[in-house]
Amino acid sequence: HNVKTGLGDVLSYTYEPANMDVEPTEHAYFQGYRRADGKVGVRNEIWIIPTVGCVNSIAKALEARARDLVKGTVEDIIAFPHPYGCSQMGDDQENTRKVLADMIHHPNAGGVLVLGLGCENSNIPVLMDYIGEYDAQRVKFLQCQDVEDEMETAMEMLEELAKYAGAFSREQIDASELIIGMKCGGSDGLSGITANPVVGAFSDLLVSKGGTTILTEVPEMFGAETILMNRCETPELFEKTVDLINDFKNYFTSHNQTIYENPSPGNKKGGISTLEDKSLGCTQKSGSALVKGVLGYAEPVKVKGLNLLSAPGNDLVASTALAVSGAHIVLFTTGRGTPFASPVPTVKISSNSKLAGHKDNWIDFNAGRMVEDKTKEEMAQALFDYVLEVASGRKVKAEEAGFHDMAIFKQGVTL
Repeated sequence: HNVKTGLGDVLSYTYEPANMDVEPTEHAYFQGYRRADGKVGVRNEIWIIPTVGCVNSIAKALEARARDLVKGTVEDIIAFPHPYGCSQMGDDQENTRKVLADMIHHPNAGGVLVLGLGCENSNIPVLMDYIGEYDAQRVKFLQCQDVEDEMETAMEMLEELAKYAGAFSREQIDASELIIGMKCGGSDGLSGITANPVVGAFSDLLVSKGGTTILTEVPEMFGAETILMNRCETPELFEKTVDLINDFKNYFTSHNQTIYENPSPGNKKGGISTLEDKSLGCTQKSGSALVKGVLGYAEPVKVKGLNLLSAPGNDLVASTALAVSGAHIVLFTTGRGTPFASPVPTVKISSNSKLAGHKDNWIDFNAGRMVEDKTKEEMAQALFDYVLEVASGRKVKAEEAGFHDMAIFKQGVTL
């Protein structure tokens, strides 16, 4: 068996369309939140979003102090600290502003407190151009330098937000309005045999009901990208996918890095040999549906069906990217296990039963049963049913543990 990588530099591709798409199936439903702007959320949380890392500690202190506001239909109050918002230039600065604006608009948040310092590059007045229209009852803004006691002022705002968010209740929503992100990490030799194909079959099932899925981690498409390119619905989407792949290859080479040094020590220990091996597993999560959309980093999803998203393979960065592009829930397959979370419910799917038993406090769904006594179709239906439960309010293991993470893609210099 030759396990030497064959990956090289930027390539030219030919569009050879595969025109088969998934057939529509019957409707399915979940209990979600319908927002004032018509969007749908699967959680009714209050989010505290810092514009800059300087106010992270204040955001976390507010999260702890406001716990008493979690009652009724207000399900949680969550601060999302990050190190950016200042000392950035170019694409990094733009990406941070887009991510923060997308987070502010995410429908899983029934209320949002945007917490600024005042002197940062990405201050609240600057962010307003990225945020656009917003509901003043749902989103409050506070620049800490402008008030004497930022904690008291913020608590007053959080109380108003809790009152507003508390007026929402769950109602029946068609599954066609669900947006699900798909990601893998800590993969092993079974990931491409069990967990990823099950997620791919899930994706086809949701798409068949009019829903939307998003696949990312572009560097882990290298070597298997033509599978996705030939499933693009139009030549224009094909060209966008070519750019998606080659732009990320150029990102690597611009930093004098090879494009194939991807598999981690854990991947190799679990049985993955090369990046091609890993990529063939990664792309299994896309199922067989046609690609209907190709998104830039921090670009909101616009069309239903399978979408490709520009983001790296890093678990926290990619999962955050899925959330800010609109994913209500992220499906995360793993053969090694990981406890991390994202801004939205993050379902951990094990590729093997040993992991599911060993890390029961991390794993939500065991796809390892596929090599024991279940078919891929049975597992996909079981996963679909579970996702509807999560969308209806069932907490995943990371939520039960109180885990919520976010990470923003960084490429350039820090001032």
